[in-house]
Amino acid sequence: MSPLALTTQDLALWVGAWLWTFVRISAALLVAPLFGARTVNVRVRIGLGLLLALVVVPQLQTPPVIDPLSLEGVVVAIRQVLIGISMGFVLQMVFSALTQAGEYIALSMGLGFASAMDPVGGVQVPMISQFLTILVMLIFLALNGHLVFIQLLLKSFESIPVTSTGLLRDDLWAIVTFGHTMFSHAVLIALPAMASLLLVNLAMGVVTRASPQLNIFAIGFPLTILAGFFVLVFTLPNFPARIGELLLLAFDLIQQMMSR
Repeated sequence: MSPLALTTQDLALWVGAWLWTFVRISAALLVAPLFGARTVNVRVRIGLGLLLALVVVPQLQTPPVIDPLSLEGVVVAIRQVLIGISMGFVLQMVFSALTQAGEYIALSMGLGFASAMDPVGGVQVPMISQFLTILVMLIFLALNGHLVFIQLLLKSFESIPVTSTGLLRDDLWAIVTFGHTMFSHAVLIALPAMASLLLVNLAMGVVTRASPQLNIFAIGFPLTILAGFFVLVFTLPNFPARIGELLLLAFDLIQQMMSR
């Protein structure tokens, strides 16, 4: 036999090791913020996934021979997709928290109608949400969050091998309960602006009651918007700390899911 001859078993082992690694990495990059943005070219994602797979595959333990086209191979591929999506989805929830906070603030200011296309989610969001999304993305990059995410993604192959049972029920439940953290932080971020604008609206109501002849819509609407911007300027220094705390909680959850 020629030394370069490949058996079917060797070919299945080689294809499976590369395919399932690439599937998990690609699924995570597809859902994760920044990497999964609509502005990122599909070729860039595929190239990055192949590059990361090139780094990971030589370090993996030799997996058992599983035919990628068999039922068992399809089950393993589905498990890798779920692991990758779960890791990216946890980080995506952090960005969703800022989007929700921006919607709360925009509705309180009367700017709920002023919307723009969100490049991350590809949906229409208020301008305040767009501003907070850009802010959290810059903080995410400044804290090297993208590098930490890639590091956790590569280390997941050590704690959750390709042929393992995948995520457990407790891991999925932890992702569900993280939604409570997401909404609570969204409310905490928007609460100063919402409370301040509520006082402004109450003051406008008192003025309307005291002077019915005053056109409150001509005065109150621009005053509420102006007060909202002032509140945003004064509360802006507190946003990085709150966003950093939420990012740390997300990374802790991902590390907890990956630790077995």
